[in-house]
Amino acid sequence: MMDSNKPPAPGARPDVRLAKRVAELVPCSRREAEQYIEGGWVRVDGKVVEEPQFRVLKQRIELDKNASLMTLPEVTLLLHKPPGYSDGEDDDEDPAPRGKSHPPRASKRSARQLLSPTAHARDDAAGVQVLKRHFANLSAPVPLEKGAGGLLVFTQDWRVERKLVEDAGVIEHEVIVEIEGEASPDVLQRLNQGLSSDGHPLPRVKVSVNSSFEGKSKLRFAVKGTHPGLIAYLCERVGLKILSMKRIRIGRVLLTSLPIGQWRYLRPHERF
Repeated sequence: MMDSNKPPAPGARPDVRLAKRVAELVPCSRREAEQYIEGGWVRVDGKVVEEPQFRVLKQRIELDKNASLMTLPEVTLLLHKPPGYSDGEDDDEDPAPRGKSHPPRASKRSARQLLSPTAHARDDAAGVQVLKRHFANLSAPVPLEKGAGGLLVFTQDWRVERKLVEDAGVIEHEVIVEIEGEASPDVLQRLNQGLSSDGHPLPRVKVSVNSSFEGKSKLRFAVKGTHPGLIAYLCERVGLKILSMKRIRIGRVLLTSLPIGQWRYLRPHERF
């Protein structure tokens, strides 16, 4: 802990940059002071301040006893995206399978708008302190079906991004699709046997009935790889009317009970 009430030098501006004050008090280099601050280790009058250029005068400055200059870890955020938001990576339309059209495109509101401290899930068990730097330089390498909600990944970690991109063809995605009415055994068989477009086979899916109630049904689609527009096209081919879609799993990472519109950190033990 540090506590400074040193008077300014004669003729100097009374307030100084926080990085300068931390460098004087630790003591350490100015760059090291900036690392402490950007890592969320410094409090000014009891409040974490992450801006090295923040001006201080007589405030109490504290350095966390666990402060470290180790490289700050890159984070991965898991968002429960509501329908009506784009994936936050690319708002352009992806081509539908073999020239087929997509259903109406989602609103241009970006899912990145939902990544803020206020939308952090309260029961996040990752134990990570939310920092402003966690919302910078995020990629969203796993697109969703157009108009769908559910699990969306944002990451700063090049290892996570490489895994999701290079192994895309073998990572299974699970999507719950709510339809009007019921899917007959014949329709389910057609979906599971595989369909083609213009003589070319479409990616294989595994489809089962999740539940049925009050004239609606929920189907569970499992497909390896990301194929935006595929599920909508398959349902159109077999005469199913989609009411909603939600991705609940990517590989071994589950959406579980994450509230809609909120996000959490990927936990250290979780792997896609």
